[in-house]
Amino acid sequence: MLKQATLHQLKVFEAVARHNSFTRAAEELFLTQPTVSMQVKQLTKAVGTPLFEQVGKRLFLTQAGEELVKTCRSIFDDLDQFEMTVADLKGVKQGRLRLAVITTAKYFVPRLLGPFCQRYPGIDISLQVTNHEQITGRLNENLDDLYIVSQVPENVEVSCHPVLENPLVVLAPIDHPLTQEKNIPLKRLADEPFIMREPGSGTRQAVQELFEEHDIHLKVRLDLGSNEAIKQAIAGGLGISVLSRHTLALEGSPSQLAILDVENFPIRRHWCVIYPNGKQLSVVARTFFEYLLQEGKQLANKTAVQKLVD
Repeated sequence: MLKQATLHQLKVFEAVARHNSFTRAAEELFLTQPTVSMQVKQLTKAVGTPLFEQVGKRLFLTQAGEELVKTCRSIFDDLDQFEMTVADLKGVKQGRLRLAVITTAKYFVPRLLGPFCQRYPGIDISLQVTNHEQITGRLNENLDDLYIVSQVPENVEVSCHPVLENPLVVLAPIDHPLTQEKNIPLKRLADEPFIMREPGSGTRQAVQELFEEHDIHLKVRLDLGSNEAIKQAIAGGLGISVLSRHTLALEGSPSQLAILDVENFPIRRHWCVIYPNGKQLSVVARTFFEYLLQEGKQLANKTAVQKLVD
């Protein structure tokens, strides 16, 4: 029944389904809205059953539409894979890498992508920076090639490979009295006002587990959902906090923050690259995956060490 459908119609339909909007799909594809509507209408006729239903002003996929979206994405993935395989046979690396990373990974991922793109100028990068919940959603829908996370999603079977260390450190204002002390007892932090990531954050969970293990109760003054906001709050004297050492990567010089020398710190964690079990990585995805494992760790660690020395 789809023999009369064209690849262009499938691309238009997938864009409408992804945006739940004819208007936004038209903007993405640089088409007029009537053209998008006509392409979807012709595809619907070829399928022989409605692909969308409209309730009020909202657009919803029918069951047939949901199945066709999966088919479209599979077709597009196969075509991308074929294009990259042919390029690989020609001795070049080209194609698109779809990468989704957790928000705090923005502190080091761009530093890894720069040299990679210079080495493989034919590879285009699609980078999604989002939170753990949305990473899990994208993982379940298989929307990306690779995912970089600090906390592996639960109830999802994935292949997981550590990339580099993600140490959590105690940060305080540069003029805080504790910056002059060494090997600060953990219980001493109970006297300080604490700024924490929002509930559900992997960083917050790691901090709470450590202090609960030592039966220490923190005085949480402020919950914030942004590392940048927390850094500003620390610099403003609102309290101390625990964040990834990588969050200092974009600090200006001189920094307004200092890493305290506290017992049981840093908390050792790792960034991991993951993908669904059984997923066949494209040539481009495999190339970047091997780059991360072989050279990414050295590059990121070198950058982090240089930052601390500066």
